[in-house]
Amino acid sequence: MGNPPELYYKILNISKDTSHKEIRAAYKTLVRQWHPDKHPPSSKNEAEARFNAITEAYEALLDQQENRAAFGSRSNVDGKRDRTERTAAAAAGGGGGATGGVGSGRASAMPRAQSEKVAPRTAPCTPAREFSKKVYSSTDIREGGGAGRRAFADFSSYVVRKAPPLERKVECTLEELCSGCKKEVKYTRDVVTKNGLIAKKEVTQTIRVKPGWKKGMKVTFEGMGDERPGCLPGDAVFTITEKKHKVFKRKGNDLVLKAEVPLVSALTGWSFSFRLLGGDKMSCSLRDEVIFPGYEKVVAGEGMPVAGASKGSRGDLRVKFDVVFPKNLTDEQRVGLADILRACRASCGDAKTAIGSGR
Repeated sequence: MGNPPELYYKILNISKDTSHKEIRAAYKTLVRQWHPDKHPPSSKNEAEARFNAITEAYEALLDQQENRAAFGSRSNVDGKRDRTERTAAAAAGGGGGATGGVGSGRASAMPRAQSEKVAPRTAPCTPAREFSKKVYSSTDIREGGGAGRRAFADFSSYVVRKAPPLERKVECTLEELCSGCKKEVKYTRDVVTKNGLIAKKEVTQTIRVKPGWKKGMKVTFEGMGDERPGCLPGDAVFTITEKKHKVFKRKGNDLVLKAEVPLVSALTGWSFSFRLLGGDKMSCSLRDEVIFPGYEKVVAGEGMPVAGASKGSRGDLRVKFDVVFPKNLTDEQRVGLADILRACRASCGDAKTAIGSGR
């Protein structure tokens, strides 16, 4: 038995129940990806090791499937031969006397056993074709076979080991997250030179920010992070952050705008205007409404775009009002304000009485 089959499946990135056709397709894809001629000198050694590992895994799994097919066919032939011989032995035993029948039955069974010794079956997993190179068994590895340990180590190191990711943050304004943009990011990564030394290299990547993206969104460039000797190159991972806005605050897909309104305007009506994130000017008028502390007006569909949803889907704009009270009042103002508020309270009381009496 060769190296653990799980290792070969892992190298080809396939499941255990994969068919021969699917194994071949996976093999073709990987050898094209890891062909040494397609890689720069800095990663050529790694590509060669991966290429050899992929080839050996493919050959081993191919032989394993052929072994199963060959053994299954031979088992069917042996089963038919066993049934024929048992039938013949039973017929011979039934035709003679009691002693002769038993003796004939035993005698007929002996040539079959002898014939198996003349041409024994070597093993159930005998390859249908010879290996082009030695396949080290798990026994060799356990018993300390140097070559077996090296083969297993080569496979496992290039399948499992990968350099840690290189992580950076990309700050975006609310305007950029609303309309989408392109961000050119420069960073420095470690690369392995031909001599096996680690050098610094400056890299530039383009991140296409889509409308509606939120902070915490991650963009990954596979294999563009740091390199380490004997490891697969790490990934470069960029996390989107949100720059604080002067006017708006984002909550999910909604935008929140805080507006201060003087007390007199809150009671008598107020109009104000502001610019949306896209630059359009919007006016808001509250003539027939009394603005009280905590009052909120919702403008549907004027929030952030919803990423991944149908085109035109947006959150809401929520305007929260903060009523500003005067710090000082004159005696005359106090008296006048008290008279107005008493009259309002009286009219409210009359209205409640009318409602309660059913008039």
